[in-house]
Amino acid sequence: MRIVVQEQPFDLGAEVSAFAAGRHDLGAVVTFTGVVRDDPAKPLAQMMIEHYPGMTEKALEKIATEAQARWPLGDVLVIHRFGVLHPGEQIMMVATAARHRKDAFEAAEYLMDYLKSRAPFWKMEKGAAGEGWVAARSADEDALKRW
Repeated sequence: MRIVVQEQPFDLGAEVSAFAAGRHDLGAVVTFTGVVRDDPAKPLAQMMIEHYPGMTEKALEKIATEAQARWPLGDVLVIHRFGVLHPGEQIMMVATAARHRKDAFEAAEYLMDYLKSRAPFWKMEKGAAGEGWVAARSADEDALKRW
């Protein structure tokens, strides 16, 4: 398991290649990459992501450990950025590896659902309409119910 919280961009291809390198026991590697999304109706200039160092990594480790307990995973990778990000930039990525694709897919979805609603990150959007904190969405909370 590898958990990274960083300000600088990451190279998705390099991360995925390193994640799966030399693992001949795995039949599936699933990745998800979150990207800063713009909204034409409410243009976004930037998103500021804040977190508490130490606390954030522990929370992400807990979520990843829970995924490993639920599915027979060969490995888990979570990278999440903080700081100022702009539309089109990568915010985060999750990678799961398992012998079978169903386990890898389900574990990746589980991680995404829990990261979206439980990871201690705070997001402020700034644009032409002003700035404001991104509120929790009921759809994200509802997604947790299936687990």
